[in-house]
Amino acid sequence: MPSLKDLRNRIASVKSTQKITQAMKMVAASKLRRAQEQAEASRPYAERMERMIATLADSIADSPNAPPMLSGTGKDEVHLVVVATADRGLCGGFNSSIVRGARRHIHDLLSSGKTVKIMCIGRKGRDQLRREFGDYIVHEVDFDGVRRLTFGFVAPVSKKITDMFEAGEFDVCSVFFNRYKSVITQVMTHQRLIPAEVPVIDPADDPVASIYFELEPGEQEILEHLLPRNLAVQIYRALLENAASEQGARMSAMDSATRNAGDMINRLTLNYNRARQAMITSELIEIISGAEAL
Repeated sequence: MPSLKDLRNRIASVKSTQKITQAMKMVAASKLRRAQEQAEASRPYAERMERMIATLADSIADSPNAPPMLSGTGKDEVHLVVVATADRGLCGGFNSSIVRGARRHIHDLLSSGKTVKIMCIGRKGRDQLRREFGDYIVHEVDFDGVRRLTFGFVAPVSKKITDMFEAGEFDVCSVFFNRYKSVITQVMTHQRLIPAEVPVIDPADDPVASIYFELEPGEQEILEHLLPRNLAVQIYRALLENAASEQGARMSAMDSATRNAGDMINRLTLNYNRARQAMITSELIEIISGAEAL
């Protein structure tokens, strides 16, 4: 049985840990609101750009001159998998859920005889995937020195992907991230970036889709400029969703850790009081036994 000193040291240690987890929960809560606002603000712009591309793509869908970023290369052999995670842990299963989805997708591609290349955004995803797929990682990006996520951070990443595609280094590109839904719920999302996913627009949902527009220059020229920007916007949106999901997951995890620490302190305190009472009782019995012996 642990001594009273050991129990006191353990209680003090758990109390210190509880203070740390409580502080981390408060910090995550303060960051969550700003990250959530950024993520929610990015959704309308990204969704509207997808609808615009869908409208333009309808008129040139069957054209042989359609931009490759829309129509693809005509092959499905080489896949670039972009795995977006965080640089830090202590956020529950946030990073693991993304890596788990990416790992399943990579295994499916490899079992189908496809060639896989991996781009890791965030250290946690890189560290987990490196153990099994280290030879497939072709590019790494982390968040060192990034205090606030801006579009300027995403521009080099999207340019790298665009340059690789134009150089013929892959045929299909997709990204894995967590979409923010609530503090306790983040949805692991797999989105294809190249060829661009064109949503099916119902005119009943979007009356503007049924209106004919005359464009200058033509649809092809507009798409050639719009598709690379759409790629950057979709990656930026994924990272903003990730940032909000990370803070929500960390807030939830630290709240659970704080409550678990409180339960542990209560159990240790009860054990300490019982051990202390047993020691006092033992000493009293020894004193009474000695007095009776005299």
